[in-house]
Amino acid sequence: MKRKIKIWAVLSVIVTFWAVGCTDSFEKINTNPDALNEAPFTNMLADVLRSTGSTMGNEIEGYGTWAGYITKIQYLDRMSGITPTNNTYGNRWRLCYVNNAQLDDILKRSEESASELENIRWVARIWQQYMWTYLLDGWGNIPYSQALQGSEENGSVLMPEYDKQEDVYLAVLADLKIIADEMAAGVGDDDIGEGDFIYNGNIRNWQRFCNSIRLRTAMRISAVSSAIAKSTIEEICGNPSKYPCIDSQASQCYFWWQGSSPYFEPWYDNRRARDDHGVSEILIDHLKEMNDPRIASIAHPAVSDGEYRGYPNGPATQPQLNTISRIGSIYRDDPAGFTPFFNASETYFIIAEAAMNGWSVGTTAADAYEKAVRLSMAENQIDDEDADAYLEAKGKFDNTKDRIYWEMWVSLFKNNFEGWALYRRTGYPTTNYPALESVWNGIHNDMPFRLPYPNNEEIYNEINCMAAIEGQGIVNYCWGKQLWWDTRKGVF
Repeated sequence: MKRKIKIWAVLSVIVTFWAVGCTDSFEKINTNPDALNEAPFTNMLADVLRSTGSTMGNEIEGYGTWAGYITKIQYLDRMSGITPTNNTYGNRWRLCYVNNAQLDDILKRSEESASELENIRWVARIWQQYMWTYLLDGWGNIPYSQALQGSEENGSVLMPEYDKQEDVYLAVLADLKIIADEMAAGVGDDDIGEGDFIYNGNIRNWQRFCNSIRLRTAMRISAVSSAIAKSTIEEICGNPSKYPCIDSQASQCYFWWQGSSPYFEPWYDNRRARDDHGVSEILIDHLKEMNDPRIASIAHPAVSDGEYRGYPNGPATQPQLNTISRIGSIYRDDPAGFTPFFNASETYFIIAEAAMNGWSVGTTAADAYEKAVRLSMAENQIDDEDADAYLEAKGKFDNTKDRIYWEMWVSLFKNNFEGWALYRRTGYPTTNYPALESVWNGIHNDMPFRLPYPNNEEIYNEINCMAAIEGQGIVNYCWGKQLWWDTRKGVF
């Protein structure tokens, strides 16, 4: 019962805070003297984490299709599964900036007491960097150096310029290192409070998340900034006591939902009223070909015959619904399920790839790979015996990046945005393809490279937005030039 009450109780203060904020011009007659003029920091953090989980956690189609995981099976048209709607880009763009504005407010208001509020300030700064990486990986060039300056005290920059993505990636990595070094020197005494819906005040797990995001971001840019990627990853892996990472299920960055309205897990909430999505044939065919035991967790067998069966990307004809596998129980059938931001297996897949690059990471690629696969099996509730059998058979490490990338792709299921990023960086799964009956067939031979800028940017920040569009060669909605770190050849 405590868990069910918790989100309601903590977020109710935010509602009061914003309601009061709307009465500024009617101060005398409309201000409630008993209400808060400023929301407590822990309540603002709660709103940021909950809204991130709700919005980012609702990524079923869109990124799910582009990563080769999910296909649409109802209400089909020639746009199905490949053309993003405002729900897959506009709301997420806005959320990142709104969240960072709230976190910035926490940091500004707590600055005078910084030495007494170290922990919550670290969490705010870490989540800000996570929001920047999301924007970078989705859109490329973004407002950054002039962002969050809309208020009078911040200089009233209402139309910020767009920074080059390569500059922002390096700035984010630099900021994460500053935070990591500060935390390594010792954590604070302050209680983050009940608003920490992810780690329940465990600042050491936030330290792990910080360093894990450093690993992810460094590997993301490894093909275009190898020296920085190498030095960052070697620094982290060379001193795990100073720079601990997410290395177990207990430290995974997951948002667990309370499981009652309105705080159902988003995929479950979608399932309650809709039946629009099946598992892509790309994923099902791979799992079957590999005799991968995770198939029983990732998908339901088809009702018609008990077989696991996927469906193509972007079909124009609706299938017999009872012949297609739906998303599996642990991912979509639990009202108190999870929204993943970083799982433990990802850490070790990154380390395995770094070892394959010849970087000094304190372990071999084979050992890191095996740890990653075992963690992924555990995350999917597969027992050790079946994990052993898989690693001795088709899942056996063969000393290639090919094996690492395939396994990493499977492990990222449900973290669809990361699955899409992996595909753009590596080309895996190699069996991925754009919707053959899409309106874009014959114009593009690949999934979208990026997200389009929201309409409001084109309206209210027109000059800077148009310059960003022109600079990135954006045509046909969400293609144009590949992102800075996407070095694949022959895709358009």
